[in-house]
Amino acid sequence: MSIKSIALVAATIAATASVASADSYFGFGERLESSSTLELGLVTSEGAGVVEIYDYAKGEIGKLLGTESVNAGANADVRVNVGIPPRQDVIALLKVGGVTVAERDFDIDR
Repeated sequence: MSIKSIALVAATIAATASVASADSYFGFGERLESSSTLELGLVTSEGAGVVEIYDYAKGEIGKLLGTESVNAGANADVRVNVGIPPRQDVIALLKVGGVTVAERDFDIDR
């Protein structure tokens, strides 16, 4: 094997390993208080991105209610302003580069 081939294989393995170890998720909890600002708590993102909150009545993604930017890594106390307090369940999508990397549906306490 040539040095170029070895370097290419090593670069491929390194790139694959970093993608496989990337981790994005919402902290624990499945319930949110109905409020104009939803408090999601800890959100961990593999890169700079955005949390989008959508209406999730009947298990279907509906209207976009609000967004909040997040940084790569752990983001404590993430809050998303949604304007009018939701009366039905919502879903949070974490997007990095326009790709959904994590999601969590929340029950709304009325």
